Amino acid sequence: MEIYFDNAATTRLGKAAAEIADRVAREDYGNPSSLHLAGVRAEAAVRTAAEQIAKTLKAEPAELIFTSGGTESDNLAILGTARSRKGYGRHLITSAVEHPAVLEAMRFLEEQDFSVTVLPVDTAGKIALSDLEAAVRKDTILVSLMYVNNEIGTIQPVAAAAELVHRLNPDCYFHTDAVQAYGKFEIYPKRLGIDLLSASSHKIAGPKGVGFLYKNRRVSLKPVSFGGGQQGGLRSGTLNAPGIAGMGEAAREAYSDFPAKRERLLVIKNRILAAALEIPGVSANSAPGMDSAPQILSLSVEGVRAEVLLHALEAEGIFVSSGSACASNHPGISATLRGIGLPKQLLDATIRLSFSAENTEAEAERFSEVFRRLVPELRKFRR
Repeated sequence: MEIYFDNAATTRLGKAAAEIADRVAREDYGNPSSLHLAGVRAEAAVRTAAEQIAKTLKAEPAELIFTSGGTESDNLAILGTARSRKGYGRHLITSAVEHPAVLEAMRFLEEQDFSVTVLPVDTAGKIALSDLEAAVRKDTILVSLMYVNNEIGTIQPVAAAAELVHRLNPDCYFHTDAVQAYGKFEIYPKRLGIDLLSASSHKIAGPKGVGFLYKNRRVSLKPVSFGGGQQGGLRSGTLNAPGIAGMGEAAREAYSDFPAKRERLLVIKNRILAAALEIPGVSANSAPGMDSAPQILSLSVEGVRAEVLLHALEAEGIFVSSGSACASNHPGISATLRGIGLPKQLLDATIRLSFSAENTEAEAERFSEVFRRLVPELRKFRR
């Protein structure tokens, strides 16, 4: 039995999404910007996807900008805001446990004479609203906080943070990287006070290389790439119609029978967590139940290097991660694990399991059985 527990890195492409993407690629293959019938058919596929995604957000299709994925969406939100709002201020706020797509964009802006405040987090990976309140200034133009942490599953208080930011500075935009949250949580940006939201297709069983940025109508962005002026000039380039069509179907499926799917994730997570904590020296960096994301579980195994454990599990046909695959396929020590103050001996002894609606309780039982056997065996060979 092959068990894939690395769905936060990427998911398997869903059957319906694959079929629609293939149909658009092979039959509706025109350029969506072309005026002839082939282009009109491709544009119709894009429009249908926009309507499908907008429905899940209770938003308008016109509020979506299609991108190549979460990284580009984050970059466009942050750099696009900076370019548009620099006349109003040059201060931005983020947290210490953000995805590199956010943190590296912020570092770039610091080199361009912007000021960035990085909020610390507690041992659970959460910011303190009091720290955010103290950081917001008159010249703050953007606050960017991750909805769900991609390594340990921490859920940030997004709604409370957005309300606080808008109360203190109504002109400030609030962005959330929802790459690990979209499809796992019901997210309605207008209700939550979210101005900008990033999401990625391949985290929800859609095609790779496509994503979107939700942009509230009140938000003014400037482009960070230039060309033919597609999507209102905010993101030039020929639209990836097959990928977008597949993403639209994946989004529709993700929110179909949603409560049952989320409950299945919780059952798998809690079952593995309970079994893992029975082993001496194993600790969890993810809270049980819905106190953290239902699809992410971070475990630290004292006395066993993460890379060694990962490959031992791989030999049993079980695939997990030793960190975020978004950073590199040779990840270093996690900034998130440092940020939550994990003891030094556990920084390179932590694995991440991440689940999808395709995973089963039988897989959870199989993992627990193998994990209980491997950990004592591997400890015999500790450094």
